[in-house]
Amino acid sequence: MSRQLINHSPDLRRLVDEGYDIEIKSNYLLVKNVPYVTPEKKVAYGILVSSLDLAGDITTKPHSHVVRFGGHYPCNMDGTEITQIKHQTITQVIDEKVTTNYSFSNKPREGYTDYYHKMTTYIAIISGPAEAIDDTATAKIFPVIETDEQESVFMYRDNASSRVDINLVTSKLELGKVAIVGLGGTGSYILDLVAKTPVRQIFIFDGDRFLQHNAFRTPGAPAIEELRAAPFKVDYLKGIYSKMHRNIVTSKDFIDETNVDQLKEMDFVFLCIDKGCAKKLIIDLLEDCDIPFIDVGMGVERADNKLFGLVRVTTSSKQKRNHIQENNRISFSAEDGEDEYSSNIQIADLNSLNAALAVIKWKKLFGFYADLENEHHSLYTIDGNILCNEDRL
Repeated sequence: MSRQLINHSPDLRRLVDEGYDIEIKSNYLLVKNVPYVTPEKKVAYGILVSSLDLAGDITTKPHSHVVRFGGHYPCNMDGTEITQIKHQTITQVIDEKVTTNYSFSNKPREGYTDYYHKMTTYIAIISGPAEAIDDTATAKIFPVIETDEQESVFMYRDNASSRVDINLVTSKLELGKVAIVGLGGTGSYILDLVAKTPVRQIFIFDGDRFLQHNAFRTPGAPAIEELRAAPFKVDYLKGIYSKMHRNIVTSKDFIDETNVDQLKEMDFVFLCIDKGCAKKLIIDLLEDCDIPFIDVGMGVERADNKLFGLVRVTTSSKQKRNHIQENNRISFSAEDGEDEYSSNIQIADLNSLNAALAVIKWKKLFGFYADLENEHHSLYTIDGNILCNEDRL
């Protein structure tokens, strides 16, 4: 009930988004870690408590202007009591862990508009002297807010979206199943970005183990002990991103004729492999099943002791697919792995750029970002710092 109440009540959500440590207990709103000054002129932290008026699972305008407080009586900087809010000295047990010692009264002429207005008004009065003594004292501590499986795919609340009020935009990415085929440099960075979106399930496919050279083109920094264990890439990366996203499904197999049908269930696929024969097998199936996908690639070469080349993002959507064959946007040759990567030259910054361009395009397809070009093929040229869009709708 408490999480549902917070999610449905704009005033409570605003308290959370601004960093206040709130909790709902026994029909009371608690704001914890409120700094105040004790009679000894020291900064301490107490709990501010208000009764809640509700209409179902949403807050209404507060009926009472009174709050309760757990802690010493709040004082001014000189240790004298803040008398403007003084009401009663009374002990009340909220539950086995929370007891209040005082009640305060401060009533605006028109009353409080909502619980954000009420609680922040009292916090400003109580905490002002503490903040004057210690400029680090604040009730905005931004506590970690856990979620449950029914509430979110994330282990903790996505307050990055709520703080800037883009929850409705972010919800456009609540796809059922997204696959990432290949967890090399670019694929691992795509996972890093997709794991931060509300996709319900992320499927990752790769049969390789995570070895020392992979550490230099993958997000994060593995310990020596992790490299010595040589885990499968999917297991290593799931171990990292399942700390944040609940629903990451792994497959230690390469995609071939025996298992390609697994991709039929996907809502979107990122292709991050360089073997042409496997790529054609997958793309044929995705096109037959009308599943949108993005294929990524890099062509990096060495000359005059410098690296030059390009980064490619090719999109196939339900609105446009013919460009892949007609314009030869993706190579399916058996030797494609050696040609495209030129002795497998991959650099973390190019991998991360390739991944970012692919994920941005993916988000455009589903309406998260505006898309004026509607390009389905883009090339970034390293030496000229040029991004070219082609194959528009």
